[in-house]
Amino acid sequence: MTGWWARQSLRARLMTIGLLGLAVAQAVGSVALYVALSVASRHDLDRRAAATAQQVAALVTADRLPDPIPVTGSESVQVVDARGRVLSASANGDRLTPLLSGSELSRAESGPVTVPGSRLGLVGSLRVTATPASREAGAPVVVVAEPVEDLARSQHLLVVTLLVSYPLLLLVLGLVAFRVIGAALRPVESLRAAAERVSGAGQEERLPEPASRDEIHALAVTLNSMLDRLSAARERERSFVANVAHELRNPLASLRIQADVNRRHGATAEAHADLAAELERLSVLVDDLLVLARLDAADELPTPDPPAEPRLVLPAFASDELAPHVVVGPVTAGALPMTRLELERVVGNLVDNAARHARSRVEVSFERTARAGVLRIADDGPGIAASDRERAFDRFARLDDARSRDTGGTGLGLSIVRELVRRRGGEIRLTDSSYGGLLVEIRFAVPGSSAPGGAGAPPQADD
Repeated sequence: MTGWWARQSLRARLMTIGLLGLAVAQAVGSVALYVALSVASRHDLDRRAAATAQQVAALVTADRLPDPIPVTGSESVQVVDARGRVLSASANGDRLTPLLSGSELSRAESGPVTVPGSRLGLVGSLRVTATPASREAGAPVVVVAEPVEDLARSQHLLVVTLLVSYPLLLLVLGLVAFRVIGAALRPVESLRAAAERVSGAGQEERLPEPASRDEIHALAVTLNSMLDRLSAARERERSFVANVAHELRNPLASLRIQADVNRRHGATAEAHADLAAELERLSVLVDDLLVLARLDAADELPTPDPPAEPRLVLPAFASDELAPHVVVGPVTAGALPMTRLELERVVGNLVDNAARHARSRVEVSFERTARAGVLRIADDGPGIAASDRERAFDRFARLDDARSRDTGGTGLGLSIVRELVRRRGGEIRLTDSSYGGLLVEIRFAVPGSSAPGGAGAPPQADD
């Protein structure tokens, strides 16, 4: 059963569940209707019989009992004494033989009894009630008989009507449900067909979003958002691969040329230095590429170091000419929610980049407020135009095309910094520094923590 059920379409399963529910509800409703109408009809017969009995009993008590007793409809009335003799009867009643025997009469005084209609020459059954004319012992008893043939025919007609209308109503409701469920699932089919056409190529691919604001619309919006993210990731991957191929081609070509020159003319000290520089540049590039690859593939982040870690040690610069005077404030490995290695790479990349462009000053400072920790790296270099600041975070971005690749970085430093900061829930932005150069500001929300030395602690010289 489970396998068969799983193989059915969603429309078939919804139809089956809906029709089963309707069938059960209609069956319960039909039985309840039949019982309710039967009980109401019998109650109505008993009520009319009781009213007739009270009227006849009043005539008996007043000693004004007519013969025959006037009645309405098809009911029959007898008045019998304590010895079972018929004192009076209606025109359609038996004047000689009591309708009920002694035992039946006793039971009828407690509640209606059913006897054959043949006792009055009728077809079907009679529903008979017996009511004493007074509370005195031996008082005459008024017997009222109501034929139930009409009630039986009504019940039979109701049963036939329900049995005929039951499958017809199920059929009509099934057709309506088929159309309604089909209309409700049509957007899902459209989504499925559109998703099947998604090829993963570079063109814009989106799923149709239905006009209704329901769960299917929310699903389409979510799937389109996923497609957008996949498209963006695919575009980043293509750009990354193209940039890697482009960036590696130049140092590899240079290495091949230098190796060929060394082979032909013999290696000189200058050639060895050039070769070592190219190898160093290639090593840095590959290292940065590996960092980005690990960031793209990482699902979980390592636990940040506690605030009790020692002060961050800034990495050494490549040369004295590249390292102007650097002023470092109280920045520790636990100051921001990052590991020591992550913080070293973030600060190292930013300081190295600032030192490469600064004229005489790079300042690193950290400030903690009640809700945030802010790391700032400022320099007095040429800065970055506002229109180029977002592009500066792109991988392999070089804003100064005329800059020599030998003196420039790999173009991955700011990309690595932003990935590390974003993954830790922080934000990074570029603005103008007070020295006229670039100010890089990294902000983390760290409520409930305290910075070493307190917020607004004065900068301290690096040891």
